[in-house]
Amino acid sequence: MPVLKIPTPMRPYTNNLTEVRVSGANAGEAMEALLSQFPALRPHLTRENGKLRAFVNLFLGQDNLRDLKGMQTPLGEDQELRLVLSIAGG
Repeated sequence: MPVLKIPTPMRPYTNNLTEVRVSGANAGEAMEALLSQFPALRPHLTRENGKLRAFVNLFLGQDNLRDLKGMQTPLGEDQELRLVLSIAGG
């Protein structure tokens, strides 16, 4: 099963887990599995239409999924996805 790495600010919504094993053949299925398991994450990571919020990035290795096939990016059995939240300041 693929693994999703959870950033520190989102861990309170995953019972303080640093990573979660999820099912899914692609990134979209893996994210949906995560959000089904931890529904309190959904409003923090997705917009009302279900798409990821602009400040939420998913990385497969060093590659942002937006530079690959987006949520249709295929996942192997033991691949790791990292949730990375952009930080803005001013």
